[in-house]
Amino acid sequence: MTSRTPPFPLLALLLLVAIMGAACGEKEERTGAPEAEPFDLVLDYFPNADHAGIYAAQAAGEFRKAGLDVRIRVPSDPAAPLKLLAAGRADLAISYQPEVLLARDRGLQVVSVGAIVQQPLTSIVALGAARIRSVRDLEGKRVGTAGIPYQSAYLRTILQRAGVNPASVQEINVGFNLVPAMLSRRVDATLGSFWNYEGVQLQLQRRDPTIIRVDDVGVPTYNELVLTARRSDLQDGGSRIRRFLRAVAAGHEAVRRDPAAAAGALVRANRDLDRRLQEASIRATLPVFFPRDRSRPFGFQDRREWVAYGEWMLRNRLIRRPADAARAFSNEFLPGQGV
Repeated sequence: MTSRTPPFPLLALLLLVAIMGAACGEKEERTGAPEAEPFDLVLDYFPNADHAGIYAAQAAGEFRKAGLDVRIRVPSDPAAPLKLLAAGRADLAISYQPEVLLARDRGLQVVSVGAIVQQPLTSIVALGAARIRSVRDLEGKRVGTAGIPYQSAYLRTILQRAGVNPASVQEINVGFNLVPAMLSRRVDATLGSFWNYEGVQLQLQRRDPTIIRVDDVGVPTYNELVLTARRSDLQDGGSRIRRFLRAVAAGHEAVRRDPAAAAGALVRANRDLDRRLQEASIRATLPVFFPRDRSRPFGFQDRREWVAYGEWMLRNRLIRRPADAARAFSNEFLPGQGV
């Protein structure tokens, strides 16, 4: 019977190879977790209190824990995020529910995957010196907007509901210089400023602002800020989006626990920000970072609200065809949702 035991020199060589292989295996075991995947997020605007949960997540290492190396980018203008997303130059973009529906009406296959501000922030704002205390007081006045079509539709809807003839109000496009236009008395009021930011800023400056939230005076409620993805990525990159949203939810919980620390993280990311304003704005925004129904997960979007707002856009000829609300947003990737 032939022996299968190798000759001694060969046996020694095999043992040496086995030892070296074991040593290499031990080295690999000691290495850390795989390198985090690059992930690009485009903001809607410069960093501010609306983004507190994102910067809190970054400061706490929540994205790294989720296996993501998140790069936060500031757009050149508020119209850029969805264009960058559609062109494949971002993984997610922060935008606005109205902008998502407009983009989809133009044929862009973008989907909102989570709301980071659950209610409208857009408001009518007037300085105390203008003596405007209600919508009726806008009759015969000049109202500045940013020149966005749906803001004109907001103004028309609000005036008609209050019984004010829209023709009696002069709308002036002041771009994004809404507060300067009021301070210089170019306009008597504006529609487009956010109650949680410009409104808070004017209060801190003791300008005695009148702040009228658009959803209190006739505009259907909607999600002011949403995280938007390409539809194609919901299948190919669904896991990455789910992990990102879980990290952002944790970041917003951190903001809720300690708004002052969240303001600190935000100011460290953008030294041009005023710490006092950011903290005051974060505290004002806290209630609308989360769903009214506490049983819902962070980022939840209400189908009825999407449908009602889409119908309003269609009636006001802002979109050419009915919005398919069921395909315009998804809650599937939120914490605890989906599979």
